[in-house]
Amino acid sequence: MPSMPPSTTTLRLILGDQLNPLHSWFAEVRADVLYVFMEVRQETDYVLHHAQKIIAIFAGMRAMAHQLGQAGHRVHYLRIDDAANLQSIPANIDALLARYGASGFEYQEPDEYRLDAQLADYAAQLTVPGAMVGSEHFLTARDEAGRIFANRAQWLMEYFYRQMRLVHGVLVDAGGKPAGGQWNFDHDNRKPRRGAPPEPFDTRAQHDHAALWASIEAAGVASFGRPDSSRIAWPLDRAEALTHLDAFVQHGLPHFGDYQDAMHTGATRLFHSMLSFALNTKMLHPREVIAEAEDAWRAGHAPLHAVEGFIRQILGWREYVRGVYWANMPGYERHNVFGHDTPLPSWFWDGKTNMRCLRHAIGQSLDDAHAHHIQRLMIIGNFSLLAGLDPHALHEWYLGVYVDAVEWVEMPNTIGMSQFADGGLLATKPYVSSAAYIDRMSDYCKGCHYDKKARLGETACPFNALYWDFFERNANRLSGNQRLGMVYRNLFKMDETARAACGEQAASVRARLEQL
Repeated sequence: MPSMPPSTTTLRLILGDQLNPLHSWFAEVRADVLYVFMEVRQETDYVLHHAQKIIAIFAGMRAMAHQLGQAGHRVHYLRIDDAANLQSIPANIDALLARYGASGFEYQEPDEYRLDAQLADYAAQLTVPGAMVGSEHFLTARDEAGRIFANRAQWLMEYFYRQMRLVHGVLVDAGGKPAGGQWNFDHDNRKPRRGAPPEPFDTRAQHDHAALWASIEAAGVASFGRPDSSRIAWPLDRAEALTHLDAFVQHGLPHFGDYQDAMHTGATRLFHSMLSFALNTKMLHPREVIAEAEDAWRAGHAPLHAVEGFIRQILGWREYVRGVYWANMPGYERHNVFGHDTPLPSWFWDGKTNMRCLRHAIGQSLDDAHAHHIQRLMIIGNFSLLAGLDPHALHEWYLGVYVDAVEWVEMPNTIGMSQFADGGLLATKPYVSSAAYIDRMSDYCKGCHYDKKARLGETACPFNALYWDFFERNANRLSGNQRLGMVYRNLFKMDETARAACGEQAASVRARLEQL
C-alpha cells in the first residue's frame, strides 16, 4: 500500500485581540493553511475579568472565524465548553498539530509579554517549524520609542508625539509646521463643566449573547460585573467598527474637545469615541482612525482643538505607552515607589460607597465594563493613589474590569500614569486632585453625602485631607518636582496645626475605607 504524502498543513493561531480581517494572512485562500481560534481558561482566568469583556472578546472571535469561513478559509474553532478543549494554548496546539499532522505553526506577534514569552518558548521546542509574523497594526515597532529616547535623559510623551506627527505627516504642512501654529491644544480641551452637556449621540450596535454567556458559565469561568449579555454594545466585527467610527466623526468629534475631560452622571459616554475596544482588538487600524479625524478638520466639520486632542490619544499616547511597556517588561507591574499596600475596598466590586463620584464611576464600570479616561484617572485612580491602595491590585482590577483593557496599554496607564508607582518613568508628575477639580469638571459633588469644601470632620470629602497628606508624606520625593511647585508652596503656607489636622483626618479616612 503506497505511503501517504506528508501533510503540508500549517496551523495559524489567531488570538482574541487579533481580529483584523485585512491582515496579509487572509489575502488569499490557501488549502494548506488552517486558522485556529480558541476560547481558553488560560485567558479568562489569569485575572478576574468582567463578564461583558469575556462575552465581547469571544463574540468578536466567533464573528471573525465565521467571516473567514465564509470567505473560503479553513478554520478550526475551539469553544470554551468544547469537550476537546484543553483550556491552554500550548496544550490545544499540541493536540491540533497531532490531529491534522501539521507541518508548521505560525502566530502573529502577541501584544502581552506573558503571551509573547509563552509562544516564543513553545515555538522553540516544536519539532516542526514555528514562526512569528507581525500583527500589521501599530504605527511603531515595539522598540521604536526606546530608540527615540535612547540618548535623552527622560522619556516625554510630548516629544514622542511630535516625532510621530512628523514621521507620519499628520496635522503638519509641507514644511513640517504644525497645523494652527502649535503642536498641542490641550488647554482648549480642559473647559470646566457648564451645566448639563448636550444630548450625546449613541449609535452603538446592540447584541444579545445569552447563549454565549450560558456556555461561559457552564465552563466554570469566574467573572464579576453585570453579566447582562444584552448590554454588549461594542462593535464585534470590522463592518460594525467602521460604522461606529463614521458615527463618532460625524456626531461626536465636533464636541469631543469641549467635553474631553468632563464627567456627568446623566451622560456617561459624552462625546468619547468608544473606539478603544475595536482598536485594541485590531478591527480598526489606528492609521484609518487618525486619517478620518484629520479629514474632518480639513473639511471644516470639526474644530482643530478637538481633532488634535483626539489624534494625540492615538498617535501619541497609545503608541507611547506601548513603547514604555516593552522597554520595561518584565517586571514593570511590580513597581511601587511609594510602598502602597492597602487592599482594594470591597466597594470596588459592588460600587456601594457614599462618595458619589466613586459610586458613579465604579458603578458605571461594573455595569458597562467601561468608563472614560478621566473617570479612570481622576476619580478611581486619583482616590487609589491618595488612599495608598496597592498599585498591583489596582492594575489587576483595571485589567479585568474594562472591555478595552489589554495589558500593554492598561499596565503603563495604571502603574505609571494613574499611580505614579514607577516614580516618573512614564509621567512627569502624579495626577491627583482634591474635590475642587472633581466639582469643576463634573456634577458628582452635587447631592453627595460628603462636603466638597470641608477638609476635616466625618462628612468632609475624603479627597481633601488625603490630597494634602499625600504631598506632606511624600515631600522628600516630590517637593523638588517643578510641576508641583505651586502645590508645595501652598502646603508650606499652612500652619503646623492645620497640616497636622489634615494628617490625622487622612489617617482616619484610610483606617475606615470600607465605611466611606
